[in-house]
Amino acid sequence: MQLKDKLAILADAAKYDASCASSGAGKRHSLGKGGIGSTEGMGICHSYTPDGRCVSLLKILLTNFCIYDCAYCVNRVSSNVPRARFATAEVVRLTLEFYKRNYIEGLFLSSGIIRNGDYTMEQLVEVARSLREDHRFAGYIHLKTIPEASPELLAAAGRYADRLSINVELPTDAGLKQLAPQKQAQGIRDAMGELHTRILAAKPSKQEAQPKRRRPPKFAPAGQSTQMIVGADAADDRAILVSSDALYRQFRMRRVYYSAFSPIPDASTQLPLRAPPLLREHRLYQADWLLRFYGFDVKEIVDDTAGQDGMLDLDIDPKLAWALRHPERFPVDLNAAPREMLLRVPGLGARNVQRIVDSRRQGKLRVADLARLRAPLQKLLPFVVLLDHHPRQRLDDPARLRRELAPAPRQADLFG
Repeated sequence: MQLKDKLAILADAAKYDASCASSGAGKRHSLGKGGIGSTEGMGICHSYTPDGRCVSLLKILLTNFCIYDCAYCVNRVSSNVPRARFATAEVVRLTLEFYKRNYIEGLFLSSGIIRNGDYTMEQLVEVARSLREDHRFAGYIHLKTIPEASPELLAAAGRYADRLSINVELPTDAGLKQLAPQKQAQGIRDAMGELHTRILAAKPSKQEAQPKRRRPPKFAPAGQSTQMIVGADAADDRAILVSSDALYRQFRMRRVYYSAFSPIPDASTQLPLRAPPLLREHRLYQADWLLRFYGFDVKEIVDDTAGQDGMLDLDIDPKLAWALRHPERFPVDLNAAPREMLLRVPGLGARNVQRIVDSRRQGKLRVADLARLRAPLQKLLPFVVLLDHHPRQRLDDPARLRRELAPAPRQADLFG
């Protein structure tokens, strides 16, 4: 099989892994229309650094052969899809050639399971080793690690890769047992714990600030991430967020990615016939942000006493939903409230909260000051007090306020 054909198959097979975030651009290309460029190039995805910088990565599988038969996976052993496999030298060559042409800044490499976990992990590590040692490649490398692989291979992966990830696959142990019985939830957690321990051990302690003391070698300096599939099993949003919260607390996970289940060819009868709404995935990311950066806990975000039944509201974002359930906490005086309460105001992000805290040291804030921050005033003003603004009785009728702030209903798709 030609290298280009392998690339077409194995880049397409890698698109289901969301733990390397894509840009979400619409499909378009210049072929036959004149002009230059395409958003559909094989294997190119976009990831984002903490400072917002966009990084282009070559995103591929080493192979889409797999000995497992996970019901939700298009590459499962019983799936009737074209198969291909790269040699490790071919992945190295592709990475270097794409990098030299300035197409990419790094590599995201995953794989189906060939023979067993150790054999597959050896192949993945060899790619990273060759890039780093044989070619002195200084670009970004993200390796998908195999939970069943030996600790020695996980250790080798962390020495060469910037980030490692192990997919938790499904939010609950019951879901994993039902749809991927060959995978063990405890084994996945054990592997995450192994990576977490090594990442912590590689970080210099405060006592190691002295220049004479030797620092431990780097190990996956960008940490570890994971992915879970949304909508393939019966887990509700509460169960998903509880699982994510545990991963952040136990393993200091850098990111939990949510991937809405997509119906696949020759699907198992255990799977739903339709994909969940993509808006559900979006709401989970918003809720995840509240857990990580805004001081919320899962019980606040998904409150069954308010009739949520374990699911996030699709019509409005989770922070606005919480505010409407708790009108007694508002309005918030932006000139006096502590930072923790400012973070709970709908329409205020962490960056604007810090700007408000800094600005009010110079004087009292007015509506015009918020406008200069480009804050969404329509969402914000019903919940805050300023020197020249008070919402009066708007919070006395949360249902009416919700109707004002919720997006207009959209016409349903006849075939959706």
